[in-house]
Amino acid sequence: AASKLEISMPDVVEVEVGDTARIECNFYIPENASYTYIDWFYVDRSNRQVRLYHITASGVLEDDTEYKKRLSLGEDKALSISAVTVQDARTFVCQVGAGSYGVGENSTELSVYKVPKTPEIEPNSGGVSVHSNDIPEIAKCLSKNSFPPPNITWHKNGEQLQAQEKNVTIQSTLTRESSGLYTVSSTLYAPVTRDDRLSSYHCTVHYWLRGHSRALESRRVKVNIFYPAEHLKLQVMPSSALVKEGDNVTLVCESDGNPQPVFTFFKKNLDEWQDVSSLAEPQSGVLTLHDVDKSNSGTYKCQSLDLDDMSQIEEAVDLVVNYIEGVDVKMEPSSTLQEGQNVTLSCDAHSPVDLTYQWRDENGKKLKEGNKLFLSNLSFESSNTYSCRVAAPSVPGLEQSKKLFLAVEGKPRIVAISSPLYVRQDEVINLTCKAIAFPRPTLQWSINGTAHEYMDNQHVASNLTVRVSHDLLQAGAKCRVFNKLGVSEKHIQLVDQKSTAESQGVIIVAIIVAILVVAVLGAVIYFLHKKGKIPCGRAGKQDITKPEARKDKIVVEVKSDKVSEEAGLLQGANGERRAAADQVGQSAGHRP
Repeated sequence: AASKLEISMPDVVEVEVGDTARIECNFYIPENASYTYIDWFYVDRSNRQVRLYHITASGVLEDDTEYKKRLSLGEDKALSISAVTVQDARTFVCQVGAGSYGVGENSTELSVYKVPKTPEIEPNSGGVSVHSNDIPEIAKCLSKNSFPPPNITWHKNGEQLQAQEKNVTIQSTLTRESSGLYTVSSTLYAPVTRDDRLSSYHCTVHYWLRGHSRALESRRVKVNIFYPAEHLKLQVMPSSALVKEGDNVTLVCESDGNPQPVFTFFKKNLDEWQDVSSLAEPQSGVLTLHDVDKSNSGTYKCQSLDLDDMSQIEEAVDLVVNYIEGVDVKMEPSSTLQEGQNVTLSCDAHSPVDLTYQWRDENGKKLKEGNKLFLSNLSFESSNTYSCRVAAPSVPGLEQSKKLFLAVEGKPRIVAISSPLYVRQDEVINLTCKAIAFPRPTLQWSINGTAHEYMDNQHVASNLTVRVSHDLLQAGAKCRVFNKLGVSEKHIQLVDQKSTAESQGVIIVAIIVAILVVAVLGAVIYFLHKKGKIPCGRAGKQDITKPEARKDKIVVEVKSDKVSEEAGLLQGANGERRAAADQVGQSAGHRP
């Protein structure tokens, strides 16, 4: 066992600003003797010990110091300091008195720290030129509220930059705030090249925590590097191979310099270059040509001027505007066409690219592919507007059309008429007549009425509203159609529905009467046969066994009676007396 008083304390206690620091004082007194007193001190800037606590068996005395109200003692007599500040970074001493064993003391260094905030980096807002005479400023880095003061390093594309190497300069400034915390700013100066347009820069703040080095990195930034152009590109939008008449064409001039140089556009006119920059958007390198035609075809040149070193670069491109012109539709024969004739339509056009031809009618119906259309046996219905569509398959959307009206002439032909028409007298009716011809015919009615004339497709049609009179019923109406090539007319027959109904009624009554007579006669014969009034001899058997012959005889007799009846109606009373006399004579001749 130890034979003297021993005091044990940690060499360093680390605590973050604002937290509570706890400093322990462990001691050993031989033979388990008790301490006489325990005193806590701190060492001020003058290296003097200032007492904080005096502890005896009878009580605790707290001295009036700057730490009052922030101190406390643990049951193990450990010293606690709340709301630690950077000013608390000093040495604290624990002294123990043990009577005959003497007095002993030890100390602990209170290390106060504040983790810095993530560093803030700002690149040079004005950009950096590769032709700068001085080493340009790349970026600034700022680290706030740290303790103790941190260290800042710079990195390019992930690699640390060293001051004084490759003309790199790093300037740092340390500022102590009123809170006792430190703000560190650092500025990086370094030369740049064209390749640095792709480089990224960041700064790192290094600090110590619990005996270990820690680091916080800023975001990565890029610097706007100014450099002259080395190459120029001039292109046509859309692709020159697809440009057609009526398109809007854009010529885009781009350089690989930064910033973009001043662009000037030219168009070659014979052996001279014509400045067309007035058509371009200012400072954009974009030249737009609206609604182009074949006159816009040619060679265009873009010229760039770098204002930094006054260097010039130029590039040219050919613009080809595809077109279709001279679309012509012809008819053979070219003379006036008549019904029954044949005709050939031909279509031609000019273009620097291959063309296709297609024929359509006025309704858009496709008729034929090819530049010729043959029509045979023409009729009025062949009169139509024929369209030739010329297209360039290699240039989507490039097409033109031309129309030709084909007229087939002839005298009118009536194609529809409302005849016969069943009517009643005094009834208001509509008479219809429809004809076709070219030139357009005139349509006339033989009677007066309210006429409404209209076109039905290629036909001229007329509706005549009229009241049926006795004379109209007897004579009917006539539709007359004519043009300079001839006349056509047709008669409309009017049929009285009343007379037709009466005639039909008489026929129906006659048929019914004939059926009734046959039925009654058959019933009488059947009745007489049952009563035995009809002989049953051999002749009778033959009659009965041959019903078809009997029926034929009855039918003949009925027809004969009917004929006689009809004849009697036609011949009158004299005819009736003559027939009766003949019958009397016949009866007398047959008597025995």
